[in-house]
Amino acid sequence: MSYRTLQIWQEAVVLSTEVHRMTLENLPKFELYEQGSQIRRSVKSIRANIVEGYGRRRYKADYIRFLTYAFASCLETEDHLETLHESGSLKEREIFESLYDKTQILGRKLNKFIQAVEEQHQA
Repeated sequence: MSYRTLQIWQEAVVLSTEVHRMTLENLPKFELYEQGSQIRRSVKSIRANIVEGYGRRRYKADYIRFLTYAFASCLETEDHLETLHESGSLKEREIFESLYDKTQILGRKLNKFIQAVEEQHQA
C-alpha cells in the first residue's frame, strides 16, 4: 500500500494543481508573488503533510499530527481563496466557488480520516 492510494491525497493533488493553475492564469500579475505564492504554498502543504504523515503511520501521534497539519493547511487555503475573491483579485466567481467547494470537501474528508485513524489505533 502507498499514500498514492489514499483518496485524500489524490484529491489534494487535484486541488493543488487547480489552485496552482488558477494563480498563474487568473490572478493579476501583482498577486503572483504575494497572495498567489501564499496560496500555492498552503495548498501544496496539504498533500505534503498527508505524505509525511503516511510515512510516520507506525507512530499514531505523528500520523495524526501531520494529518492535522494537512487539515490546517486546507483551512489556510480556503482563507486565501476567500481573500483573493473578496479583494477582487480572483474575479471569476465560478472558479472561486469550484475551488472553495473542493477545499470544503477535502477538509471534511481529512477530518473523517483523522477520526478513523484515531479509532483504528485505539483498538
